[in-house]
Amino acid sequence: MTQKMLRLIASGGTFDKRYEPLTGSLTFGATHLHDVLSRCRLNEAATVTELRLLDSLDMQDADREAVLIACQTASEAAIVVIHGTDTMPETAHVLGRAALAKTVVITGAMVPYDLRGSDAMFNLGFAVSAAQTLPVGVYVAMGGEIFSWDNVRKDRAAGRFVTVQG
Repeated sequence: MTQKMLRLIASGGTFDKRYEPLTGSLTFGATHLHDVLSRCRLNEAATVTELRLLDSLDMQDADREAVLIACQTASEAAIVVIHGTDTMPETAHVLGRAALAKTVVITGAMVPYDLRGSDAMFNLGFAVSAAQTLPVGVYVAMGGEIFSWDNVRKDRAAGRFVTVQG
């Protein structure tokens, strides 16, 4: 099986948050994707597009539109979007309804990449594999599971993603 060319789109979320020791808060700097990619040793180069990094609770329609435009204009057939987990399903709906002729996988992290116990690297690796092997469509990949864009929600009490129905 040949690999599809890969585009990674960073839009923020917990994945890209950094701990600020002086204030004790989580903030945004540059995306962690470049560091993660160098550690992962991907066989094929991936192109990174960095959008405005923000918490998904702060995302507006214009931010979701920016994610959609980045996906539409990407020349690659396989796309991974790094996104905050709180409103990931909402962005998945925007992308899914657009019926792109590409494989788009949205992922993120429950714990920031640069903190111990982060799920960021696992989720990214899983999403990259999914984007290169799944058929055209929009998916959410979290915690080792793949969900269709129109059948996923975040179960905040359980701290994981689940199917909406069936």
